[in-house]
Amino acid sequence: MRNLITALTLAVATTLAPTAAYAAPTAISNCALSSLPSQASDTLDLIHSGGPFPYSQDGTVFQNREGILPSQSTGYYHEYTVKTPGSSNRGARRLIGGGSPVTSPQYVYYTGDHYASFCKVT
Repeated sequence: MRNLITALTLAVATTLAPTAAYAAPTAISNCALSSLPSQASDTLDLIHSGGPFPYSQDGTVFQNREGILPSQSTGYYHEYTVKTPGSSNRGARRLIGGGSPVTSPQYVYYTGDHYASFCKVT
């Protein structure tokens, strides 16, 4: 009987344990705009002026598939490229604006690692 209880306890614990696919919510730290690459300021200026943006993907809806940013309805977030000097493509740096109007988002987030982590721009 003792072995049966131990086996059942182990089975339940294993079933309820987080899996590799499970991602716990990540705390998002604040970062001053002045602490980011200077190109982030340039991108924020473009957002506030409504463009024109250097890449066709800029201003498109960001889906938040990683689930790191606070959950919002589709269309709440928009993404913008932060240029990487010397890069032949868009690179990994982005600003994500959240809220409206699009030219003055309530929240702005920065990622320097293509959505693996974010900080809230202050």
